[in-house]
Amino acid sequence: MSQTTTVTDVPRTVFRLLTFRISREELLQLNSKHLVAGLVLTWVVGIGRWWDDPGANLLQHLGAGSVIYIFLLALLLWLVIWPLRPVDWSYRHVLTFVSLTSPPAILYAIPVERFAGLGTARTLNVWFLALVAAWRVALLCFYLSRHARLTPFRISVAALLPITLIIVSLTVLNLERAVFDLMGGLREPGTANDGAYAVLLTLTLFSTILFIPLVICYIFLFVWSFKRK
Repeated sequence: MSQTTTVTDVPRTVFRLLTFRISREELLQLNSKHLVAGLVLTWVVGIGRWWDDPGANLLQHLGAGSVIYIFLLALLLWLVIWPLRPVDWSYRHVLTFVSLTSPPAILYAIPVERFAGLGTARTLNVWFLALVAAWRVALLCFYLSRHARLTPFRISVAALLPITLIIVSLTVLNLERAVFDLMGGLREPGTANDGAYAVLLTLTLFSTILFIPLVICYIFLFVWSFKRK
């Protein structure tokens, strides 16, 4: 990839990132054009998520919520991972990376409830959510390995701690069900026994169990990095 990024280079870079084939040299060359492209992709995906929901507000229909979300997520990742001494670490670069991982969420825009029953639609939406979440977590681990040059143990802690922190925080605030429904497109009220809520409870349980050990590991890595520095 040349030093001067052209319009045709950006889609190629996004595709190579999403398929785990991007090189570290290409990651180092992410620039303003990639960030703008990522923000546009996030905006389009955000609009797609809410286009068929009559209950969504204006900001949701405009895709503004998704754009705001990636700024906050990038800030959380940058702050949490920075003490672990990642290489070439900057908020702008993390924000660019996070924005470029938006395209898989276009699955949320599929109106499965229009051609399937409620039970089937909820199941498909949960699978879409699981696929997108797993894809993004895998991309984060890939990014931390190839760009930030973290060790496998540091990657495990750096990737899992923010996720468990978010889930545990939502659990404490009693918002986990609403956010899970929001992310997965589960807009119809369900029962306590539906499959989506069972998955949510499982994620919450594992996050609660893992949170304290992850915090201990994080503190250990932070102290170890500080002493080595």
